[in-house]
Amino acid sequence: MHIVKTKMLLTRPVIIIYFLLFSLTPATTAFAADGPTSAEYGVVLNLSGKQRMLTQKMSKEILLIALNENKAANLVNLKNTSTLFDKTLKGLRGGSSELRLPATSSSRILRQLDKIDEIWAGFYPIVKDILAADSANKEQVALIALNNLPLLKQMNKAVGLYEKDAKKGGLKAAPGLAATINLAGKQRMLTQKMSKEFLLVAYGYNVEDNKLSLLETYSLFENTLKGLKDGDHNLGLPGTKPQHIRDQLDVVNGLWINFKPIVASAADYKTAKISADKITELAETNLPLLKEMNKAVGMYEKESGK
Repeated sequence: MHIVKTKMLLTRPVIIIYFLLFSLTPATTAFAADGPTSAEYGVVLNLSGKQRMLTQKMSKEILLIALNENKAANLVNLKNTSTLFDKTLKGLRGGSSELRLPATSSSRILRQLDKIDEIWAGFYPIVKDILAADSANKEQVALIALNNLPLLKQMNKAVGLYEKDAKKGGLKAAPGLAATINLAGKQRMLTQKMSKEFLLVAYGYNVEDNKLSLLETYSLFENTLKGLKDGDHNLGLPGTKPQHIRDQLDVVNGLWINFKPIVASAADYKTAKISADKITELAETNLPLLKEMNKAVGMYEKESGK
């Protein structure tokens, strides 16, 4: 735990089925060994990337609960977010028809998922305790603040491994698309990470460090948004050609223009206190930004299936 605490007997029909399954022609066997298709890689990169966002969304929701900001709604949101993270984590490992996820066969990625499972085994009980109590106390906030980044870091490593496999496999003809899906997906996470950091400042937790982290996070979001549209060599982004995706990125940018001043004000070293009105404003505006960024990721995922 990484939490830091202050004959089956064979009947004749089964034998026949068993024989048939293991008498596949070489061509069929080779197909099975080919791994995920391009479309499946798109789903894997999308949903594994989405897991990064969910680590930060949960943390944000816990802070909103602790700050008594629309507590009832955020308790429901926290339950839904944590349940989805748990379901997707299991789906990445064993596959999920509901989530359209193929099972992971790479031993290297499975070992990475083991690391995530270990951290999640300590993180999830804290979430459940908060849900059971309908509130979050200072100790729980401190535990989440200390442990959400290790969970994010290990999940991000898993996404990187999936991206490498995608470049070698189903998306080998378009390696730039794998990087694009990864970083577009990461943008979703950054909307929630900067919201979490804003709220940690508002809560009064490790204020100076979180101000600096907030500045770095929103700067990265802004640079990546530009790179997704027009390309960025340093980020490995080739730029986006389909006009409908470029239009969607413009929608995201329109929301970002209004959202940036909110987070920038909290990152300012001169800001000593964040008002309740500002907390409400952030709570109401971060989800539209996330929603529209998620639409863009979905568009990139569809491109992978073409």
